[in-house]
Amino acid sequence: MTAEPPLVLDIDGTLTRPEGWGIDPRVFEPLYEWDAPIVIATGKAFPYPIALCHFVGIPELVVAENGGVVYTGDDVHFTADREAARAVVEDYRAAGYDLGWGAADTVNRWRETEIAVSLEQPLEPLREIAAEHGLEVIDTGYAYHVKDTDPNKGEGVVRIADHVGIDPADCVAVGDSINDVSTFETVGRGFAVANADEAAKAAADEVLDDVHAEGTLAVLERVRGTT
Repeated sequence: MTAEPPLVLDIDGTLTRPEGWGIDPRVFEPLYEWDAPIVIATGKAFPYPIALCHFVGIPELVVAENGGVVYTGDDVHFTADREAARAVVEDYRAAGYDLGWGAADTVNRWRETEIAVSLEQPLEPLREIAAEHGLEVIDTGYAYHVKDTDPNKGEGVVRIADHVGIDPADCVAVGDSINDVSTFETVGRGFAVANADEAAKAAADEVLDDVHAEGTLAVLERVRGTT
């Protein structure tokens, strides 16, 4: 008897519309009907993937903030300290720069372990200041993420897999960015959508012909009932 494999899915650039912004509604039904665990692994703040799981109607299995926050369905684990990231923000602002999200800053308001900076802001001074605090800056194509050098999505996937009783080697992942490399290195099969950056493409087992959710939907159709 065949069954669908567990999935590990990024959000931005992977479940989004072809123009790159907003969830493509076509992903909702196949994810809702999927009969294996689905891990949402993203750089977004913790509430965003939780809300996505809620609205799709799937169990909440989440790696958020590039591995800084992991929810196994029963417990929330924080794997990085946000204080250093906050210190970077203070120094960045003191140097005359801004995070770029406006006064309300809904991008960072609910972050627990890292800070995201708009791509319109200067990168090099951000990298320099982050390094002074022992942090790194990764460009996901949607924001500059100031984060601890240790936690990553792949480690979060392993923690969730251990808790729910699945083998990461049985999982299929789809992603688009450098922050998905650790996921691709963890799972059995990794697919990079056509809009992925070079790091993700190099780490994936296969680079898809289609972009964004088009690529993800093609993978779901291909792997359905293959395990």
